[in-house]
Amino acid sequence: MADDKAKVKLLMGNEACVEGALAAGVRFFGSYPITPANEIGEILSDRLPEIGGKFIQMEDEIASMGSIIGASIGGLKSMTATSGPGFSLMQENIGFAAIAEVPCVVVNVMRAGPSTGLPTRPSQGDVMQARWGTHGDHPIIVLSPHSVRETFDLTVTAVNFSEKYRLPVILLMDEVIGHMREKMTVPGPESIEIINRVKPTVPPQWYKPYEDNQTGVPPMAAFGEGYRYHITGLTHDQMGFPTSKLDEIKAGIERLFRKVTLALKDIQLYEYIMVDDAELVIVAYGCVARSARKVVHDLRKEGKKVGMMRLITLWPFPRRALEAIPQKVKKLVVPEMNMGQVYREVVRVNAGRARVVKVNRIDGELITPQEIAAAC
Repeated sequence: MADDKAKVKLLMGNEACVEGALAAGVRFFGSYPITPANEIGEILSDRLPEIGGKFIQMEDEIASMGSIIGASIGGLKSMTATSGPGFSLMQENIGFAAIAEVPCVVVNVMRAGPSTGLPTRPSQGDVMQARWGTHGDHPIIVLSPHSVRETFDLTVTAVNFSEKYRLPVILLMDEVIGHMREKMTVPGPESIEIINRVKPTVPPQWYKPYEDNQTGVPPMAAFGEGYRYHITGLTHDQMGFPTSKLDEIKAGIERLFRKVTLALKDIQLYEYIMVDDAELVIVAYGCVARSARKVVHDLRKEGKKVGMMRLITLWPFPRRALEAIPQKVKKLVVPEMNMGQVYREVVRVNAGRARVVKVNRIDGELITPQEIAAAC
């Protein structure tokens, strides 16, 4: 059946991110202005109050991350948006959200760095920071869109994953995707899958906020609903109180990872393009995947057996999908706008099966199809 409420719009990636957030049920946004993510907060400052949501411009990115954690604990789906320097400031609170298992979404529209770098130029330099930016062993989910429509879809997915698995999810965009415009169909609400956090069904006096179960994801009560419990950044027991007991520490951290490991088939998203008969495969993500896709089609016209694996989920890294690339593939080409961050993962997972070649740019300009083709 046709979606009668679907609308065709000309949107930039940042605008599509807003539409996806609202469609997924985000009702709180706390942020601090930063290029090239500003449009997300600017638009939400208008749109959220119209539907009963809340927008707050915080004093800095540290407070922005703290505000969305607090809003989520209060029961609202929450999100923030930033870029490189702001993302750095958020890392400690991202770690807090991870160990306290607070659902929230962090959008990072990447720009060239390090430090202030090139505020208006694109980059893919935050891939490793997205995985390891906060200290300690922790699970994280990182998604990377390559188009305006996919930005909408992955924003919805990011909110759903955060709610379903009770953890922070990072939408790792880049300036190209954030600011380019494409025509897209905004689907009606009836065609969008919405996932909400599981609420406790036991009386408040029986509730254990970090109790283990088969999924590893405990039900989450909102503050103000009659369930009183303790939240801390310290290692804690099933009641949320700090613990130094070795068995409780080990069990708690292992459960954090297990809830993600059990759901890898759901979380690890990727796309194969003409891989079945390929002898060379390009591994790409984000805006660079657009250049890579053109290379695949151009070289196929020349009779060359070239395919592509597009990474949608960057973390947890889709190892099995990369390992499943046919044995006859003798060369992997990894183009990215950094010094080789995903390249290192590809080398590690590939384990010497094929030759791995990297194509890099760090000057704030998009890698061209010609640069990728020259390495194929």
